[in-house]
Amino acid sequence: QLQASGGGLVQPGGSLRLSCVASGRTFSISYRGWFRQAPGKPREFVASIKWSGGTTYYGDSVKDRFTISRNNAENTVYLQMNSLKPEDTATYSCAATDRGGSWGYWGQGTQVTVSS
Repeated sequence: QLQASGGGLVQPGGSLRLSCVASGRTFSISYRGWFRQAPGKPREFVASIKWSGGTTYYGDSVKDRFTISRNNAENTVYLQMNSLKPEDTATYSCAATDRGGSWGYWGQGTQVTVSS
């Protein structure tokens, strides 16, 4: 089970940090990540992190502004979002890969709204 939190309303240029806690049988998870979806748009990859080793990957639209990190002991993944833009407004969902390597586990979304 994945539980996301930390969304909210922020002004352009501001920052937010999202958290995603995993519970249950997490030993088979290789990657954890964040996706987002704005109304009327397809789901977009934001960032991911390899659980063992910590290698990170980012979508082009968030590179150099967002940082994904993990806390192994707490089974938590964070998404630090800086220099937020109105176009970052979306529902952000955390996900994890299953044994087949697909994004098979999803948490509920948390809304991020960037507006003045």
